Order: sequence, then structure tokens, then C-alpha cells
Amino acid sequence: MFFSLPQNYFHFKHNSVILTSHTAVPLTCNTRKRKIHYLFTDGKEMAEEYDLKTDELIVRKWRHKSTLGVQGSWLLEVGESLAGPVASLESDMIKENSSNPVFMRKDTKTSFQWRIRNLSYPKDVFSVSLDHSERCIIIKTSNKKYYKKFNIPDLDRSQLPLDDSALSFTHANNTLIVSYKKPEEILTFEQELLKELKKLKGSAEGDVDCKTQ
Repeated sequence: MFFSLPQNYFHFKHNSVILTSHTAVPLTCNTRKRKIHYLFTDGKEMAEEYDLKTDELIVRKWRHKSTLGVQGSWLLEVGESLAGPVASLESDMIKENSSNPVFMRKDTKTSFQWRIRNLSYPKDVFSVSLDHSERCIIIKTSNKKYYKKFNIPDLDRSQLPLDDSALSFTHANNTLIVSYKKPEEILTFEQELLKELKKLKGSAEGDVDCKTQ
């Protein structure tokens, strides 16, 4: 089975993508997920997991080879970091205290979304804004107790501009939730990609070999 992915979405201009595994693994008696493993011709790898009921992205992680060809650790872009050899793209590689702020990305179908737990300050203490020159979101508090700066990799790969009107945030249960509405270009791409991924059939072991051109 062959299909094409927009090259500029992944921002690897001359790289094709090889889908090497597709699985539906039972998590509980009524919850399953779809796993896709992408291999790029320059040695980069990307792994994604989707909820089979909602089609929402649960996990996206990347792995790169060093200049010596040694395979690096997985870096988490979307999803919650669990115990194991997966670091977060936003992690300082320091084990966090359970009471410290915990940063994670958990998208919805229509928005990129980030959650920062263990922030007990009221909503009016927070300021969330875009820095267009650095192409990032900045979170800070008026009491100077928290500061965070991070980019939106999907927009960078697609070379799409930032839009101030797409950014919003809320605060509840000691958790700050920052949302950025996905532009139409991203929504269209994700819908087309999902249609193609659903066509893939895994074997009994959950693997399938498939190339894109």
C-alpha cells in the first residue's frame, strides 16, 4: 500500500516515510489503540499511538541517530511521560518532585493542548502569550513563581504562522490548560492522514510494512 504525506509537514524536504508497524493493542476490555511507526530516510524515527474509539492522538515520540550512528533515546512530543526510557522534549532530564509543576501535551481533535499540573495559583496570576520572533508560547506568573517557554512543533514543521486569536487558557483543579486552535491546514492534513492509516492492516503480531512515496 502506498500513499503520500506532505513533506513540508515533517519538514524533511527530500525524505520519504516508511510505515513499518501498525498495531491495535488491547489496553482494557473496551479500550484499544492504534500504533504507527515511521522511519525517515535520514534515520529519524517517529512513533504515534491513536485511541481507536476517538481517533485522538495519545502519543507522539521521536528518536534520532547520533553522528556515529548510535540510536538515541525516545523523546516525547505528545503524551504523558511514564516510567521508562522515554524523555520529554521539554524535560531537563531531572526527576521531578511529585509536588513540582508537571508539563505535558495532550491534544484534542481541534486544538493543540498543554497541561501543567501542580499550579495552585489563581487564574489571574497567569499570563499566556505568543512570541512571534521566537515562534513560541510563553507562560509566566505575576508572582514570578513559574515561567515556561515552548514551541509548537507541528506549526514549525508546516511553516505556518502563529495566530494570537488561536491561543487561550483556563485554570482548574491546580492545573493550567493552554490551548491553541489548530489551523485549517493542520486539520485537513490530520484528517487525510487518519483515513490512510485506517486502511493499514496489521498482522497477527501487529506489524505491517508499508512505504510512502
